Amino acid sequence: MPTDKFIACPICNAVNYDTAKEVVCRRCKHKIYHHQHKSYQQSFALLITAMILYIPANIYPILITSQFGKKEENTIIGGIISLWDHGSYPIALIILFASVFVPIVKFIMLLYLLITVKIETKSSSIDKHKLFYITEVIGPWSMVDVFVVAILATLVHYTYVSIIPGVASTAFALMVILTMLSAHSFDTRMITEEKDASA
Repeated sequence: MPTDKFIACPICNAVNYDTAKEVVCRRCKHKIYHHQHKSYQQSFALLITAMILYIPANIYPILITSQFGKKEENTIIGGIISLWDHGSYPIALIILFASVFVPIVKFIMLLYLLITVKIETKSSSIDKHKLFYITEVIGPWSMVDVFVVAILATLVHYTYVSIIPGVASTAFALMVILTMLSAHSFDTRMITEEKDASA
């Protein structure tokens, strides 16, 4: 019998047969919650929270520059446009890719994976595994914008210029962290179980 069909009781550590339905411990009679269900709910909750945080991360200023008493606030898109106008095309494109496209693509990929483990689709489990690993690879690239703000705020020490991270930088950092936690919480065994259930 395969070892993945067994589940340990969190109360008394007794090993029980995992029926993929409601499991009651044979020793202490406590209900054992299926790990995949917990993983699914946790991953989904973290993803939804990250998607909500993406809104203030783009609406509010991510960078506040103060020069000679004059304050200038820049959102992510505003900063990209400003860099483009000043001729910094490569930097503008990198930030556009890392701060706008990557989070949206990762949201779509994770949302697709979470939906397809519950609904039968034509895509194979191999394709879903590949998609999941792509989300893990591109995830850290989202932090580029936060690093840029942190570096600028640290390096610029002129008396007449001050750079302060805006509200959006906190929202953006939390969004990236929660998205990465959502991917980390996603149990890839759910993909295999979905395949077995449809067989």
